[in-house]
Amino acid sequence: MELTTKSALGLAGLLWLSGCAPTVNLEPAEAANTPECANMTVRLPETVAGELRRNVNAQATAAWGEPVGIIVRCGVPMPEPTPLPCVEVAGIDWLRDDRDAPRFIFTTYGLNPATEVIVDSELASGTQALRDLAGAIGSQSEPVQRCIDPSDVLY
Repeated sequence: MELTTKSALGLAGLLWLSGCAPTVNLEPAEAANTPECANMTVRLPETVAGELRRNVNAQATAAWGEPVGIIVRCGVPMPEPTPLPCVEVAGIDWLRDDRDAPRFIFTTYGLNPATEVIVDSELASGTQALRDLAGAIGSQSEPVQRCIDPSDVLY
């Protein structure tokens, strides 16, 4: 009887804990229904930058942390060349938009469709998040273009 009571209390505790993290409401990107996004989404890790994955309500999206510090959206339009800084992390080129710092938007450069990773740098490390996500996002497709350094452009 005691084991049954402990089991019931353990199950109730698990249900209570899962009830503390409601589903994160996100908007799917325009091309979220592509095979590339499906391929990437099924490979996303359970932990990113030390944060646990949350339930989401939109296709080809994911979120980590409570409060949410990292969001992934696959299927955003492939960016055109831009003056935004481009950084390479774990073999993937990323455009870094810091206009809303401490919230940073990293968008893959050269992957079609593109994936964006939104990181609240007060809650998570952007560099660590991109490293942890590289395996999944890199499996999405082969790059069709790469970032170049402005000094490489001939005038």
